[in-house]
Amino acid sequence: MAQSKFSRRGFLGKTAGTLAYMGTPSIISAGNQAGGLPNLPHHKATAKRVIYLFQSGGPSHIDLFDYKPTLEKLHGTNLPDSVRGNQRVTGMTAGQKQFLVNKTVSPIKPRGQSGVTISDLLPYTSGIADDICLVKSVHTEAINHDPGITFINTGSQIPGLPSLGAWCNYGLGSNNRDMPGYIVMLSQGKGKNPGQPIFSRLWGSGFIPSSHQGVQLRGGGTPILYLDDPKGIDRKSRRKMLDDIAKLNAMRLDQSGDPEIATRNFQYDMAYRMQASAPEITDLTDEPESTFKLYGEDARIPGTYAYNCLLARRMAERDVRFIQLFHRGWDQHNSLVPHLTAQCKDTDQASAALVTDLKQRGMLDDTLVIWGGEFGRSVYSQGKINAGRDHHGRCFSMWMAGGGIASGRMHGETDDFCYNITKDPVHIRDLTATALHCLGINDKRFTFKHQGLNHTPTGVEPTKVVTQILA
Repeated sequence: MAQSKFSRRGFLGKTAGTLAYMGTPSIISAGNQAGGLPNLPHHKATAKRVIYLFQSGGPSHIDLFDYKPTLEKLHGTNLPDSVRGNQRVTGMTAGQKQFLVNKTVSPIKPRGQSGVTISDLLPYTSGIADDICLVKSVHTEAINHDPGITFINTGSQIPGLPSLGAWCNYGLGSNNRDMPGYIVMLSQGKGKNPGQPIFSRLWGSGFIPSSHQGVQLRGGGTPILYLDDPKGIDRKSRRKMLDDIAKLNAMRLDQSGDPEIATRNFQYDMAYRMQASAPEITDLTDEPESTFKLYGEDARIPGTYAYNCLLARRMAERDVRFIQLFHRGWDQHNSLVPHLTAQCKDTDQASAALVTDLKQRGMLDDTLVIWGGEFGRSVYSQGKINAGRDHHGRCFSMWMAGGGIASGRMHGETDDFCYNITKDPVHIRDLTATALHCLGINDKRFTFKHQGLNHTPTGVEPTKVVTQILA
């Protein structure tokens, strides 16, 4: 008696094939992209969407947020061995005979009514001090850029796992069927050029269906490649072509059971809809002059950080679920003062403007804004005093705003050297768990089975929601 060939993959593939066509060309399957999973959210969400302002390279918490008056007195002295302990350091400073304490390069002061401490290098961010929650006790095991960026974005230092945006897109779906649920934009700062490389796997979907990966918007020219119709092909012809391809793919899907075929159909249909929606989002002619006064003149220039922040607000207005900006240039190993100053000038006004803009439009309450990088910087100087700072993952600062996060608050404490955490540590996994909590998701109940394992966005290690920073 012949055995029936049946597998979970084949069943899912055939199910997806049936759903992918069902006699209609508007394909919205591939993991139920439009509506998300039926068991989510796990609890009432405080945020509908996320804007993640990722500052690649490691912003210096010592110079921007974590005020330590002791450093003035200790400037130029050797960091005590008792403070550094047995910490693993990078090869760039491992051979140094001395680890000279480098004081904060610009005054850090309490701001607003809340007293959140922010540097003079960030005057615009200082103006929103009462709207943000500054977490000073974030930590990570990673000490180099690529593992660190991979870790904070995917939950592992090993490449290949789904990004946080892909997880959110998969679980919650998109509220705008004409735009992807996860959009990514890149910019380069003046602080260090070129900055650390940014790889597309940072917004990849890993083992989750690829329809949930981030879609990158380019800074110049055509926002998304291959979106325009070829010459001689009108929109009606394009629609008929896609419908015919969808029928053929549905037949192939029934034969092979490969769910990625349903994903391909979904992506074709999404591209068709984006031909109308994407140009409208990137057309800033309807923005008043007050917008550019708020974000800065760079907001008129495609590809700049300010321009991307403005686009992030426009996408948030259109209910894109997860919007992530990657801004390079925070890696100040040398020329600390001029490079850090330039980097702050690139990002400060627009970051603050985004929070202010969302607040003015009544959107900050349900939009979670996250600002930060993969790690911080060392209190000791790399090389000669005042030259630069090395990587430091044992403690660093990030801020969050809106979406259920308490405003005008600081959380966590570090020692007098900004080197070790002394109170309320927050691992990067805890930060991810807290962001997911705001979206109504329990990170340990949110799973995807792959190769026999029930994977979560935060891995197998214990996590905690940082309830102290919730509103």
